[in-house]
Amino acid sequence: MGSCRGWIIVRLTNDHLPFAVCSRNVHILWVLSLVMSSGPSAERQVNTSGSEPSTITSDAERDGDEGAGRSPGDGPRSLTGGAAGGAEAGVGAEAGVGAEAGVTVLDRTELAVSDLSIGFGSATVLSGVDVSFQPNTINALIGPTGCGKSTLLRSINRMNDKVHGYWRKGRIEFDDVDVADPSVDLLVLRRRVGMVFQRPNPFPMSIRDNVVAGVKAHRMAPKSQLGEVAECFLKEVGLWSAVAYRLGDSPFRLSGGQQQLLCLARALAVEPDVLLLDEPTSSLDPITTEMVEDLLRRLAPSLTMVVVTHNLAQARRISGTTTFLYNGRLVETGETAQVFDAPVEPETVSYVSGRIG
Repeated sequence: MGSCRGWIIVRLTNDHLPFAVCSRNVHILWVLSLVMSSGPSAERQVNTSGSEPSTITSDAERDGDEGAGRSPGDGPRSLTGGAAGGAEAGVGAEAGVGAEAGVTVLDRTELAVSDLSIGFGSATVLSGVDVSFQPNTINALIGPTGCGKSTLLRSINRMNDKVHGYWRKGRIEFDDVDVADPSVDLLVLRRRVGMVFQRPNPFPMSIRDNVVAGVKAHRMAPKSQLGEVAECFLKEVGLWSAVAYRLGDSPFRLSGGQQQLLCLARALAVEPDVLLLDEPTSSLDPITTEMVEDLLRRLAPSLTMVVVTHNLAQARRISGTTTFLYNGRLVETGETAQVFDAPVEPETVSYVSGRIG
């Protein structure tokens, strides 16, 4: 089956409706924050949509220029909420997440980390990291346990913000905007930059409702189309045949591998631009691992992915570029074939050959 990406945009020219702010809606979005940041975290919030650099416009100017019947996928998407749709901007304001009258409009989908140092209290976990991830590529982060891979991944969509003692120096830029800039709406960021964790964590709702949870929260599809959305993304991750006749069942009746595929479907359903995956197959059987890897390769032409993995063979199989971290430093980064077959740094030679790590 072909990719579902763009499905909602094609079908929803006039259905991205304003989202009236009330305590109930804010609560729904708080629950749905797990859609794109589904994992253990002290801070859980959702995201919105966005895309094009450095043009600042007011709400009035946008309304006058874009018109009322605009499709959510037809033009610029924003990290600060306004251009991404009334739902996200309104809830961002209610929740105090930083929705502003002005909006930074974005174009490319690119991640760039510059002179980044991260720590907790007096401990420095990462120091002086410089790396960029180009659009529509699969990028592997490798290195021994404790080298800072997951810390880097969680800092990209600000999962560490509420962790006690967390500090960050340097820049993490998404489409030329620092993710820590006060103008960035965290709801928008977390929708555009999704995350899938090592351990699957379905929501306590039906299989079908898990898939469309974020779609409903962001008003991305009318109720009459939610069944089609669920089917589309369950098929994309290869889970449809196993659950087609039990969509109302609890996801906790699924196997661990099936639960992870469900979490992938849920993350993809809100159409992120970037997907961060923290050892997504480490607890899966070989067959499910192969399904996930095949899916990532199919998604690569339209989605930027950063994958933390301890499986060096997996990094070779799926990634175009590989970044090696060791003792909190970025030792080497480059094309995967070069990093594994002709590494420059002695530490990289030792790690990829199995002598350390």
